[in-house]
Amino acid sequence: IRLSCSHTLLIQLNKKHILVIAQYFHPEQFRINDICTEWIKRGYKVTVVTGIPNYPQGRFYKGYGWFKNRYEIWNGIEIIRIPLISRGHSSIKLALNYFSFVVSGWFWSHFTKINPSLIFIYEVSPITQALVGVWLAERRKIPCHIYVTDLWPDNFEIITGIRNRLIIGPIEKLTKRIYKGCDKIFTSSESFIGSISKLGVPKNKLIFWPQYAEDFYKPVNSDKIPTTDKIFPINDKFKILFAGNIGEAQGLGVLIDAAKILREKGKDNIQFCIVGDGRYKNTLIKQINDCHLNEFFILHSKVPATVIPNLFAQTEASLICLSKNEVFAMTIPAKTQSCLACGKPIIVCADGEIRDIIQKARCGVTAAASDANGLAEMIICLANKSKEELDQLSANARNYYCEHFDKNMLLNKMDQHIANG
Repeated sequence: IRLSCSHTLLIQLNKKHILVIAQYFHPEQFRINDICTEWIKRGYKVTVVTGIPNYPQGRFYKGYGWFKNRYEIWNGIEIIRIPLISRGHSSIKLALNYFSFVVSGWFWSHFTKINPSLIFIYEVSPITQALVGVWLAERRKIPCHIYVTDLWPDNFEIITGIRNRLIIGPIEKLTKRIYKGCDKIFTSSESFIGSISKLGVPKNKLIFWPQYAEDFYKPVNSDKIPTTDKIFPINDKFKILFAGNIGEAQGLGVLIDAAKILREKGKDNIQFCIVGDGRYKNTLIKQINDCHLNEFFILHSKVPATVIPNLFAQTEASLICLSKNEVFAMTIPAKTQSCLACGKPIIVCADGEIRDIIQKARCGVTAAASDANGLAEMIICLANKSKEELDQLSANARNYYCEHFDKNMLLNKMDQHIANG
């Protein structure tokens, strides 16, 4: 008993305290939620500094605000919410959202008494959020890691359309400052390594660490779907599921032109099932109505991530779509791993690394970004396949996921990096 107690005490003394900086966190649906939960299970102490949840709707979630639920415990994770302005639906509000998190973070980083073992920054746009972690790391001489899932300043140029060097130059300088302040830089895409190194970052700081899918992303038998999750009509249409943020980056406008082509070819048995919310959704709805394409589309508001596998089970294929852009061609969207893990044939309308993955996995069909003709052709090709052929594509998807994106394998690798500081 004495030995057992001493061993427990030793574990507690050696247990690392990871401070996570993530502008978006539970109840917002990002993969960092699961990473932090797994770290708790692995014996780490985890504190998350985040904002007030408002993504992607642009308004604060019910029950949250500047004076509500600023501190909470979820899945054993300590969550500290610093004030920010909600992102709204305009460029000005979005800029204020980004800026307010940094301002609040500056005050927090200079007055907090938290003294973690390591800082881990989960970087989805904006990269400015990383300053909060870098400031604290430099003041306390703490190892600082950043996980890059969006490239900056490239992403800023795409989102805003601004390419003036008087504006982009300072953002590029800021990005370099952040990378310099981090000991290790993890990337969600291999292509990111080359781009980041061009900013003068030493390659020995750069590590490819792909995203994984949460455990609930797995194949589901259609006869085991709860009645409450059956949101699509039962018919003989070939249903294609897109679930996630509906923004400019996703390039879903290509579906309008693809649907027109399908209508011209008499392929009215195709149906796009779009589930989610985002800044582009109202525009998409208007385009569908204006072009009288309602029979090709089913739109549904955002659902909890745990429901998505049940939606896959009601459809024949999944869709991954990105706008045409050099940066997006280097991106592996987080939904890639979700689609693979659920074992669904995948339709890709994007360029670059994501197309390479689907082709290597032999689990679907691909078209170039914004290529409506190519997309329509690939959809027809997939819809004409036999059940046996579709089942083989499904099996290939799941097998590729298990071989390349297994959750425990990736977390074990991260443990090694955390242990080394």
